[in-house]
Amino acid sequence: MTPTHTNRLSQSSSPYLLQHQHNPVDWYPWGEEALQKAKEEEKPILLSIGYSACHWCHVMEHESFEEEAVAEVMNRGFVCIKLDREERPDIDQIYMDAVQAMGIQGGWPLNVFLTPDQKPFYGGTYFPREHWVQLLQNIEKAWKENRKALEESSEKFTDTLSYSDVERFGLEQHELHITRLKLEHLFNSFAKKFDKGRGGLNPAPKFPMPSHWQFLLRYWAAAGDEPALEQALLTLREMAWGGIYDQVGGGFARYSVDAEWFVPHFEKMLYDNGQLISLYASAYTATKDELFKEVVYQTIAWAGREMLSPQGGFYSALDADSEGEEGKFYLWTIEELEEVLGKEEAELLADYYNASEEGNWEGANILFRRESSQEFARKYELDPDDLKQLLEDARQQLLEARSRRIRPGLDDKILAAWNGLMLTGLCDAYAAFGEPNFLELAQQNAAFIEKNLLQGNRLRRNHKAGTAPSPAFLDDYAFVIGGFLHLYGVSFEEHWLRLADNLTAYCLQDFWDTEEGLFFYTGKSSEALIARKKELFDNVIPSSNSQMAHNLYQLGLLLEKEEYTEKAAGMVSAMERLLLTEPQYLTHWLGLYLQIAYPTAEVAIVGPSYREKALELHQHYLPNKVVAATARESKLPLLQYRQPKEDETQLYVCYNRACQKPVEEVAEAVQQIREAVILA
Repeated sequence: MTPTHTNRLSQSSSPYLLQHQHNPVDWYPWGEEALQKAKEEEKPILLSIGYSACHWCHVMEHESFEEEAVAEVMNRGFVCIKLDREERPDIDQIYMDAVQAMGIQGGWPLNVFLTPDQKPFYGGTYFPREHWVQLLQNIEKAWKENRKALEESSEKFTDTLSYSDVERFGLEQHELHITRLKLEHLFNSFAKKFDKGRGGLNPAPKFPMPSHWQFLLRYWAAAGDEPALEQALLTLREMAWGGIYDQVGGGFARYSVDAEWFVPHFEKMLYDNGQLISLYASAYTATKDELFKEVVYQTIAWAGREMLSPQGGFYSALDADSEGEEGKFYLWTIEELEEVLGKEEAELLADYYNASEEGNWEGANILFRRESSQEFARKYELDPDDLKQLLEDARQQLLEARSRRIRPGLDDKILAAWNGLMLTGLCDAYAAFGEPNFLELAQQNAAFIEKNLLQGNRLRRNHKAGTAPSPAFLDDYAFVIGGFLHLYGVSFEEHWLRLADNLTAYCLQDFWDTEEGLFFYTGKSSEALIARKKELFDNVIPSSNSQMAHNLYQLGLLLEKEEYTEKAAGMVSAMERLLLTEPQYLTHWLGLYLQIAYPTAEVAIVGPSYREKALELHQHYLPNKVVAATARESKLPLLQYRQPKEDETQLYVCYNRACQKPVEEVAEAVQQIREAVILA
């Protein structure tokens, strides 16, 4: 059917905004035209924020924004602005904080009512059609009859937004003195939230939260705490067995609605999967568990197959819905399994993946596991290797059959921050497994970022259809710098290290707050909004400040820039009070807190076999290290004055500018590193 309406969103680069281009609502993108119209007509602004893979955003569009009668009320009383939270997280962050300050639980879709000068006075998330229309009519009436009261309310909320978290929580920098007692206290505080049956944290819904489990692995490695390792491995195993993991195609959904990791909210986000590749790769180096290796290989295969642009950038997300139904692309009936695999093999697979005739979810089956392959093989008296081959053959058959289904919608914008996370994941996977394809993908992705998103020392946030329309925010810089640092750490191409340093210098120039010793989310040159915020708390994605602190610490050690390591330590010290009281909201910060608490090895590898030695070193779980390596002379501080020999590769393990005896065997270097942590 030919659309009867086309609004201003048709000129947008955002897939989410383009989804609304044929709504009868007179939508504007955020910009001067809409803001000026609100002032001239003295109308309140209705700011509606969402993202393309958001299920309830689609529901509200279908119920309300596509309806002529609802659009008439919206167009009459308001200047209506649609915003993609992934393109403009700076605006989303401000108005999400405002709605939460109103005592309303946040989420998306986020619908906020503003005065013409952008100050919020009311908001909420999803509204059913009848409630939405009634709310619009009430606000339109209140604006006409009692505008002064609404404006006074907006002033109060705006004042709240301008109050910084540093002031709110009484944060201040101080001399760091990290003790084992402090570390035990924060771990025990965090452990109270653990679900010891199915992993993760209580209660449901459950998000993967990769930084939680990275911290537990680091804590185990540093403090030797076995319960920390057990909780991390339990969580990783249960997620990998659960419905939240795509058992056929690889990759994780955004979260599980239940406590069992069984029913996913089916959209797949690049940021989750980039981090989870890192997490499972790290866990493999700690345990050599083959399940974790399978997850990494399958998830990277999914990303390369379904998320990779021809130029080497990764797309943002896959929708939860296909053919108007949530999860339809991923579900199987017994009949479908039999049609693809044959009756006998389908019966075995149905038992393995807990599928039934009646279905385990809304008449169909989410494939999930509750036991290891070894246990299943024993039950059926199968050879484990034969079962492994059978499962892989079946998975490929199901994947091929599924490829003929109607696919979920793809959000094909390419975001700098999320590509930085995927770049890091690919580098960590290469470090764990030495798979050449992983390094090639990482190099291809980094080259895409440099070519399409880097302009001098400045990044652009997004890329779509050959253009990069939006300036970058702190998370873009933070995660791209982190990705470049990881790429240097496995390729040892100094170009990526220099780029990371240049971008960091720009961040210190444009985003750094000299008064509070932390970074603003927006730069000095960014669009002026009603508040300038700092992102401090780690969530599903770590905070941009915690990632910048990691970057400064790593760069400071690699380049011997003491001002960088001092800034990183200062940032951590400012957060220490919160780290000790609210650890579950700051686990990426805690990773650096641990790194500062225990000696960080500065490893230099020099000689013809530097790549092989570095890769062998990476395949041990040693999170407290930075590595520089070369086959020739280098001006990098860690490599200077170390003359490479033609027939010998040496490893130098140093701590705080004091070096251990050079060794030729990686096992000896590993022993030196582990002894230093134990002695601490």
